[in-house]
Amino acid sequence: MGKSKGIRLTITLECTECRQFPEKQQRGPGVFRYSSAKNRRNTPNRLELPKYCPHCNRHTIFKEIK
Repeated sequence: MGKSKGIRLTITLECTECRQFPEKQQRGPGVFRYSSAKNRRNTPNRLELPKYCPHCNRHTIFKEIK
């Protein structure tokens, strides 16, 4: 039998400031990403978390991407 996907998913969080305004970055080009896990049953919608972005050099909103 095959494995089930399970309840917990690995997700990728991407900085919204780096994506929209690349000219505001202080430390070089690129989009910063975090990887994390979420429970599929408790949070079926996409996550939005405030985290530190080293490219923007401040705390910004990180959104879940596919």
